[in-house]
Amino acid sequence: MKKGPAAATHEDEVERAALVPPLPPCQNDDGAALRCKHDSTGSMAVDQTEQGQSSTAKPWRTKALPTRSIVGLVMGVLVVLALLHGTTSSGWVHLSSSSFLLGLSGAAGRGRNGRPPHHAPPSGGLVRVPIPFTCGNETSSAFPACPRAAAVSPSPSPTAPPSSDQRPAPSATCPEYFRYIHSDLSPWRESGITREAVESVRDKATFRLVVVSGRAYVEKLHRAYQTRDVFTLWGILQLMARYPGRVPDLDLMFFCGDIPEVRAAAYPDQSKAPPLFMYCTEDAALDIAFPDWTFWGWPEVNIRPWAPFLEEVARESRRTPWLDREPYAFWKGNPNVCGLRRDLMRCNASDSGKDWNARLFRQDWGYANRNGFKDSNLAKQCNYRYKIYAQGRGWSVSQKYILACGSPMLRVDTPFRDFFSRGFVAGKHYWPIDAARMCPSIKFAVDWGNAHPEQSQRMGEEGSNFARDELSMDYVYDYMLHLLTHYARLLRYRPTVPMNATELCLESMACSARGRAREFMMESMEKHIADYEPCELPQPFTADEVTQLAQRDAEVSRKVKRMEEEKES
Repeated sequence: MKKGPAAATHEDEVERAALVPPLPPCQNDDGAALRCKHDSTGSMAVDQTEQGQSSTAKPWRTKALPTRSIVGLVMGVLVVLALLHGTTSSGWVHLSSSSFLLGLSGAAGRGRNGRPPHHAPPSGGLVRVPIPFTCGNETSSAFPACPRAAAVSPSPSPTAPPSSDQRPAPSATCPEYFRYIHSDLSPWRESGITREAVESVRDKATFRLVVVSGRAYVEKLHRAYQTRDVFTLWGILQLMARYPGRVPDLDLMFFCGDIPEVRAAAYPDQSKAPPLFMYCTEDAALDIAFPDWTFWGWPEVNIRPWAPFLEEVARESRRTPWLDREPYAFWKGNPNVCGLRRDLMRCNASDSGKDWNARLFRQDWGYANRNGFKDSNLAKQCNYRYKIYAQGRGWSVSQKYILACGSPMLRVDTPFRDFFSRGFVAGKHYWPIDAARMCPSIKFAVDWGNAHPEQSQRMGEEGSNFARDELSMDYVYDYMLHLLTHYARLLRYRPTVPMNATELCLESMACSARGRAREFMMESMEKHIADYEPCELPQPFTADEVTQLAQRDAEVSRKVKRMEEEKES
């Protein structure tokens, strides 16, 4: 039964607040999540898994994936505490404006999200050094060769950090999600990585990347979907051009799929697991998360590179203020790839006979492809107050685009995490949606948000600020550099160029590209060598932090579910 005004006493509120556990230094991933996986017939099945971490885990020996930043959680938990504290006669949560202001009102010299700028722009008339690039005679049919003059000094030793005696201080401290670099590489921290371990995963990898003396070589192993491999490699070349001589000699295998391949359960001794880079990971996997190809563009669906996309989505978001947007939750995509998305479609008002506050649209890929995806511009899909993130058959690339809109992201439980989403804080960057009861969870979130517009707008702003400040291309490149540098230090052999490898450089990739692929390469190409240091990598998570994160996340999930059930009773 819902409490009336007389029953909602101060004592009730104190008792309810007492149910919230003490604040840990940070937060962890969803305690329960639905994930899609293949059953024995090859169809998609949905099961429910629970995540957990041992309180005795070492700081980085066992791969632990807490997904909330320590600083961000302390702020974000204020939101959760407010969400869970007190009820009104209608069953709604009571929130004051001050309880939602997270202490990020914009300190001088900081970005929108309270983060210092990555680096100070050059001053005093200093001329930045351009990155050399030319295609020469583009009417020639000859394949562009990599210029030998482009070679740089040999890469730093993979077993020792580069000398920093003559280098300036780092631009800033990296965002907290950079700490997962230590977590992802933890299985090999003591044993190191052998050539045999790298080569043992050839059957799964899409390509093998080798860097020797500042030059990149690729061996194609399996066909990638569309141009995922092409734009992933293009991004790595941009990193090497931006920070010349800073990417050490290395040898790695990369998988361009959506579902992690290296299952932790198959390796009781995790040091025996093969290192495999891909776009996401999860607690039950040992894959190493790396920025996905779309940061440099997705030509097949006309999604621009991340930096110009952010500028475009900011302009489009300003066209429709949050209060003028449709007061519903929006999702558009292919529901046939996963049982979770098929379940989501049942939340559509037209399909269920009940209005769950969701407006869900099937993407007609055939029509969209013929139309050049002109009606699918993600930057123009910011006209709803709320946007839903639902994983595909595994991880989905759509998350960062949803976050950028300035509309609160309603994030359906998922075990899959890309490199940056492990920095999200529930109640700050997104509203968690219970995958087991999506329709009522979505309706509750939208009803609550429409009844509390100031707080909802702030959540949308925090999400878009994360996308612009914590996930700027400066930090994407720095994440890549730190990850590859620390990975290279674990190699117990000197990388050599494989017999079947091809050298890659800006000219060999861009000059031979055509159409939209060429356009996006030119648009995402770095123009100048960095005249600043990368950000400073934070320390690994401790065992206590990992334990507190897991416990805190499970409790928050239970609390949000209880709020929804009380509203329904």
